[in-house]
Formats: sequence, structure tokens, C-alpha cells
Amino acid sequence: MFYKELEVAPNSVGLLFKKNVFQQELSAGIYKFSPWEKVHIISLSQKLRSIRVVNQEVLTADNIALRFSFYLAYKLDNAKLFVDNFGVEADNFAVAEQQIVAAAQVLLRQKIATFTSEKLNECREDITDFKEEDFCNEVATLGLKIIKAQLIDITFPKSVQDLFSRVLESKIRATSELENARTAVATARALKNASELMKGDENIKFFQYLETITKIADKGKHTFVIGEVPTAKI
Repeated sequence: MFYKELEVAPNSVGLLFKKNVFQQELSAGIYKFSPWEKVHIISLSQKLRSIRVVNQEVLTADNIALRFSFYLAYKLDNAKLFVDNFGVEADNFAVAEQQIVAAAQVLLRQKIATFTSEKLNECREDITDFKEEDFCNEVATLGLKIIKAQLIDITFPKSVQDLFSRVLESKIRATSELENARTAVATARALKNASELMKGDENIKFFQYLETITKIADKGKHTFVIGEVPTAKI
């Protein structure tokens, strides 16, 4: 008996239709049907797909215009739902990508617009990963699954970049001056403490006495009158 063979490619999922009515989902493999059956299989790839979108414009909370780029990785999750949304045409994934990109743009613009330019520069790492539940759920309604959603870069105007550089230099200089001031204060405090400790110390007085005698002797004056001689405590 002769059979009609239909194939679902590796790393793909197949949708079996009989007389243009959906019957079931099929995994990769070769399937045999009666040559008289009016059946066909739509094979959809489950491979990982990626999108890179660059130079998207947005305004910050303080009305600074900047550009951002982002990356998305996704794959087919629900073949039947995907076909219901985008049909079986060859460009169905391209059409789906347009909707994913639009949703990602809206999300990122909303997030970035809540920051001032200075705050955004400080907190950009906090919004790098935007694989958020609401976004993933929105994409899931298309029959797709978000694997990765990442902000690649944020580009500020040259004038703003120069301003950030000057602010950073000022902060570094202020930090350095503060450390120097702290060191000077610590040194002065240590000297003061040492001075307080030496006051009234008989050993110190004795050594000062010896130093005075040595200086007088160096001048050749060998006759001099001294008072009470301090004694060193041993």
C-alpha cells in the first residue's frame, strides 16, 4: 500500500491540518498518511531568534534627548497561537518581530523617561535587563517566549558627556582633598597628643638639659651657671 509522507523538520514543531481544519501538534519526524487524505503540515522552527535595535530616540525627565540600543532573544513557544496571530505566510516571524520591538520600545521609553539625565547615568545598570513579567506576558500572547531582553547602550549628547566628565573630575578632586584634610587633622592630633604626653616628663627635661649644655659647649663657653639639674627616671 502506498503512503503519503509528510515531514516535520528537526528543531521544529508541526501543525497538522485535515481539510484545512487543525487536528494536532506534531514533533519532528516523518509521518505517513493515506494518499487520499486531504492533509498538510505546517512546520515552524523552534530555533532561537534575535533582534538588535539601535539608535532609538527618547527624552529624559529633564528633557535631554538621547539614543539607546537594545537586544532581544526569543523563540517559538505556542505554535498554534502563533499561527492564529500571524498566519502561515513566509514573513510571519518578521511581522511578529515588529510587534515585539514595538512593545520593547514602549517599555524602555517609559522607564528611561522617569529618570533625569544625571540619575540615568548613575543607574543605567539597574535597567539593563528589562525582561519583566508584563513584557514577557505580552509577548506570550503572540505565541512567543522572551529569552533575553537587554539594554545595550545609552548615548548622551556630546555636551552632556562633557558635563558628566567635569562632574566626575570634581568629585574625584573633592574626594582627594577630603582625604588630605583628614590626614592633616590626624597628624596634628597625633602631634598634640605627643606634646601633651611629654609635658612634665622628667626624662624629656633631662635630655633637653643635656642638649642645652652641648650647644653651649660647642660655642666654647666652658664656664656657666646652672640651676637644679633634672634627673632622668629609669
